[in-house]
Amino acid sequence: MADLHIQINRDKGGIAGQIASELRESIRGGRLTPGTRLPATRDLATDLQVSRGVVVEAYEQLVAEGFLVSRVGVGTQVTPKAPARPAARQKVAPRPTPARPNAPVCAPFYGHRPTSPDLSHFPRERWLAAVRHVLTTVPSEALDYGDPGGVPELREELAGYLRRVRAADVRPENLIIVGGVAQGLSLVLHVLSRQRPLRLAVEDPTSHRQVPLLRRAGAHLVPVPVDEEGLDVRRLSGDAVLVTPAHQYPTGVVLSPPRRAALMEWAYAGNRAILEDDYDAEFRFDRDPVGCLQGLAPDRVILSGSVSKAMAPGLRLGWVAAPPDLAEAVRRARGELDLGSPVIEQYALAHFLRTGGYDKHLRRMRREYRRRRDALVRALAEELPEIRVKGIDAGLHVYLELPDGWDELRTTRAAQELGLSTEPVAPMRDSPGSAAVVVGFARLPAHKAFEAVRGLKVSMSGQNVD
Repeated sequence: MADLHIQINRDKGGIAGQIASELRESIRGGRLTPGTRLPATRDLATDLQVSRGVVVEAYEQLVAEGFLVSRVGVGTQVTPKAPARPAARQKVAPRPTPARPNAPVCAPFYGHRPTSPDLSHFPRERWLAAVRHVLTTVPSEALDYGDPGGVPELREELAGYLRRVRAADVRPENLIIVGGVAQGLSLVLHVLSRQRPLRLAVEDPTSHRQVPLLRRAGAHLVPVPVDEEGLDVRRLSGDAVLVTPAHQYPTGVVLSPPRRAALMEWAYAGNRAILEDDYDAEFRFDRDPVGCLQGLAPDRVILSGSVSKAMAPGLRLGWVAAPPDLAEAVRRARGELDLGSPVIEQYALAHFLRTGGYDKHLRRMRREYRRRRDALVRALAEELPEIRVKGIDAGLHVYLELPDGWDELRTTRAAQELGLSTEPVAPMRDSPGSAAVVVGFARLPAHKAFEAVRGLKVSMSGQNVD
């Protein structure tokens, strides 16, 4: 059963017609391939927060038009006669220009983070079944040195998944399998900065862990403020920009539609590149799905993603989707670096995607993470209403703006002693800002939320002094 990217305008009316139109265009455009099984009407209605009858009406309309087929015991599927996907657009990759001085560097650290998933929910049995399937079916030759860009089966499955769920405009040949977003960004920046230093705009605040990585890859960083609408495009400068439009870290804001349009104009006007980290796109709770920027401008946007949040960081499986010329350069760079990712894990992920295991796991974890987020937000509202909670629509963390007089470091230490995964925001800033901390909820059981927040309230009760 597949996850779907469907956008609806509730102010416009005709919700059933909008759903039918979105599905129809996804089939025509090749994002939904022949034979793809659609979610049950009840599941899709829950995802979209509409009545089941609305989804039933949309499905029935597309069955009548011949786009879908529905059979008892099988469910609803895309008809085998669905149109072929359109050809990808061909554009030249952006050229870098001279750099400016760097900002101060923050050292990374390792281990559990506010963005870490609950690894106790890793789908061990299904993943084991996928690995067993691979070991009993793939030919021996598949275990030899292969394409450094990744095994074709995984790139095919990922391309279909990204078109279907993230509204991406990507083909298998434009995908490179990498060891996570970090390696993907390193490779892309290495390629872009080969001829001359690259001035890379980054969000302010941003994760301090990636700063050394970006600089080591050859980028000179240019901080750009983030506000309630996301990256302030009016203050952009540089040859390229790294952005997290689906759910910014640490603030949790989503890049607004006007800012998305302005960012596209900025990229095309100066022949610039947009590096899109599809951060936290898998876990949304209180808002409609937001498609990736790459689907709007596949010739300007380089999309990076991974299974680190959806499954486990330790798998070290990710991808880069880039324009054709740049994709080939990144593939060559991957070959020069380490000859590619482990093939058994790649084949296993391809099987996991193809059989619906990945979609099923994500649905399960969305429900669980939403329950944990709701418990934490309720506890904060009741016990510490003076804290402003932000960035809760998606992701695995909340952004807490602290009351006047509260110290970030003391708050962080108190929260960590209570078992809360917490980080101060000040080290992530280039410019001064309000005191804030980030708290992860993925590993906080719902029944423990009030206990932890009450403990924090007691610890901080005397801290309203400068």
